[in-house]
Amino acid sequence: MTQNKQLSDHYIRSLNRNIILIIIVVSVIPLILVSSTIYYQFRTSYHEKVYDHLRELVHSHSRNIDYFLQEKLSDIRSLTAGYGRDKLEDESFLQERLVILQKNFGKDFVDLGVINADGKQTAYAGPFKLAKADYADAGWFRRSIQSEFFISDVFLGLRGMPHFIIAVRNSHQEGYWILRATIDFVRFTSLVDNIRLGETGFAFILNKTGELQTTPISRPSIEVDASRTIYTELLSRSAVIPEEPRVAVKSDSNQNKNIYIAALLKNGDWLLVYQQRMADAFADLNKTFMLTTALMFLGLVAIIIMAFTLSKAVVRRVARADSEKQLMSKKVIEASKLASVGELAAGIAHEINNPVAIMVEEAGWMGDLMEDVVFDKNEDRSEFERSIKQIQTQGKRCKEITHKLLSFARQTDSTVQDVDIKTVIEEMVALSSQRTKYSLVQIRTEVEQNLPSIRASISELQQVFFNLINNAIDAMENQGGTLTISCKQQNSFIVIKISDTGKGIPEANLDRIFDPFFTTKPVGKGTGLGLSICYGIIEKMGGKIDVQSKVGSGTTFLIYLPLQSKASRLGKENSAEINQ
Repeated sequence: MTQNKQLSDHYIRSLNRNIILIIIVVSVIPLILVSSTIYYQFRTSYHEKVYDHLRELVHSHSRNIDYFLQEKLSDIRSLTAGYGRDKLEDESFLQERLVILQKNFGKDFVDLGVINADGKQTAYAGPFKLAKADYADAGWFRRSIQSEFFISDVFLGLRGMPHFIIAVRNSHQEGYWILRATIDFVRFTSLVDNIRLGETGFAFILNKTGELQTTPISRPSIEVDASRTIYTELLSRSAVIPEEPRVAVKSDSNQNKNIYIAALLKNGDWLLVYQQRMADAFADLNKTFMLTTALMFLGLVAIIIMAFTLSKAVVRRVARADSEKQLMSKKVIEASKLASVGELAAGIAHEINNPVAIMVEEAGWMGDLMEDVVFDKNEDRSEFERSIKQIQTQGKRCKEITHKLLSFARQTDSTVQDVDIKTVIEEMVALSSQRTKYSLVQIRTEVEQNLPSIRASISELQQVFFNLINNAIDAMENQGGTLTISCKQQNSFIVIKISDTGKGIPEANLDRIFDPFFTTKPVGKGTGLGLSICYGIIEKMGGKIDVQSKVGSGTTFLIYLPLQSKASRLGKENSAEINQ
């Protein structure tokens, strides 16, 4: 039985483990696949939208900056076309033009100056002392005389402050002259500083050589040299398709991944660059990823909890069904065995009943003969009478036993009546006294006085006590011992205890002791049916029989018989009368 239990436990554990694995696999894999697919699609779409948004941002600001430069250039060209050199070389008139420009455009224009072909400034309007400045060696001047108009890079110049020049070249009888204007660097830089997103996004302008034309206020110490390669790459990319901003993702000197988006300015001379940490640009995506991961984790935890709960419920049902199946199978087997026993008992009862009937009749005939005068004075008459009486008594008992065998075999109802349990015990002890004498067994009874009667079949109780007493004597045969029978009332039960000092029952056999045909006696000495019949009789009475044993110390059988109140008995009797 222990091995079967181990196999059953192993099967239950294996089934539980397999159910959990199946539920987790069936649930988790689709969850991971669906979640991964959705996240991948969302991530791809989100990346495209972020890049598109940044491209549009840079493109719109590049157009604004180009518009700003073209507007200032257009203003200067309008002055040269409208007034000519003679007018503009009048410093008071030039000052008036500067004031008008500042009035219309704010402080975008810092100063104005007229420069001849030799690079000498012939007229000046502005806050600095640059009336007779010489620009012959200035790079912007040499570039200005080569084209109709020119917008310089940012430089320090004579004033020692960052600024850039817008110069327009004009033809003259004596050659050419140039009208230049200085653009306020702070105002211009503000156009670039407005391009900001997130915490790390900033923009700046580079020239073709990778030199900063504007410095972001948020990043005054920007490392241009460390990123010069990426700027050069962006510049070459943007030159291919000037109208479309270029995108690149590179790591800087600190191994931080950055997004770079660039657009050309000033006809390709400048490059507007927007730079932002990738982690910052995709912060919302990262938050979504963390939220998705958390939800997936919670989903996995929920699935695992559900798997364990469901598996336990399923396994519990399977185990219960399996237990019920085993119990049913056991009952079927027992029923089959008992049916066979019943058929055997019926045959034996019929075979015994006939000779017992003849024996009882012959004893009656012998009694009639003893009435004859011949036996009146016979000295053995009393012995004959005792023997005949004993034959009649035991013959009736044999008939009663065969009747019980037939009743058991045919599943007929036994006669139930009020029984004095003390009397039944005393009768069984007296019946077994002869055998205990030869087996060197001493019987001791401890029966409580004034015990209430119980509703039972006397012959069935006798059968139970007879089997248990005989088994106890068999356990102490050839070695002697003490058989103790006690009886007392305990709550609503009569408790009978039958104990011996025999060799005891091994623990491995205790679970099978009441099984039909199971016996520990030698072959040919026991059928293995006695305790099974006892168990059935006690259970039918609504009682319970249990066994306690230890090898070498003896065995104790405990019988619990339920008491019934007088009202309950009367109710049952009345019900029986009504049914009859």
